[in-house]
Amino acid sequence: MEPRPSVTVAAVIERDGKFLLVEEEDDGRLLFNQPAGHLERNESLVEACAREVLEESAWHFRPRELIGIYRWSKPGSATGAGVTYLRFAFCGDLGEHEDDRRLDTGIVRAAWLDAGEIRASRERHRSPLVVRCVEDYLAGRRYPLDALIEHD
Repeated sequence: MEPRPSVTVAAVIERDGKFLLVEEEDDGRLLFNQPAGHLERNESLVEACAREVLEESAWHFRPRELIGIYRWSKPGSATGAGVTYLRFAFCGDLGEHEDDRRLDTGIVRAAWLDAGEIRASRERHRSPLVVRCVEDYLAGRRYPLDALIEHD
């Protein structure tokens, strides 16, 4: 039986034809990902997304629409089983940047890449969901936030 998926959030943020990604250390490699992370106890998916964007990129962000819900199973390592992620990807409004804010541990920098650069750097993506979320965003996939029913 496959373990329960780990719930994550991610932000697809476009500005002037470029997308905000973070470069992060993962298993000794530098990889690209959207600002993303895990849902924490007692926060909504939208709150989690805004928090993760700020912590990983120093940008304020307000999710406005859901791009999609994605499931991806990361292959296992030599020492154990893989992990399954359930990712909620959002787009929305980019706010102010906190120039002096320290980024989360493991995040090297925030970077702005265009769609072509993202497609060309697939071997450096944290998961195949990085490019898939951008492609879905570019295709106009959007769902209202009220599609998310969260009940405590």
